[in-house]
Amino acid sequence: MSHIEMPCPDCGAVNRLPQARLGDSPRCGRCRRGLLPSTPVDTDVRRFHAEVEQAPIPVLVDFWAPWCGPCRMVAPALSAIAAERRGQIKIVKVNVDESPQLAVRFSAQSIPMLALFRGGRVVDTVLG
Repeated sequence: MSHIEMPCPDCGAVNRLPQARLGDSPRCGRCRRGLLPSTPVDTDVRRFHAEVEQAPIPVLVDFWAPWCGPCRMVAPALSAIAAERRGQIKIVKVNVDESPQLAVRFSAQSIPMLALFRGGRVVDTVLG
């Protein structure tokens, strides 16, 4: 059985989990909080690598800004996906005003921009 190492989003403890049990809502061994969120996770430059590029499951990154009307329209659908697909996909939000380095790195020139990551790499993007 293959295992993955997953950092806790709350306390940072690294947890070793059987990959087959990701759908069972695993909890952190230290703080007992859920390891896989059922709501979108806000991230920034400092946490992007751990939240997205090292995630053991696919990650859908929403590049957005608070002043963007279409971004606010997409938010409820992303929240629903995060709740329905917990353990299958992780939804991460990047505010391009607060993390312009990430916007430049991933060419998020038009928002909202959704980028699907697998294994730490972008496999697809959708603009608008």
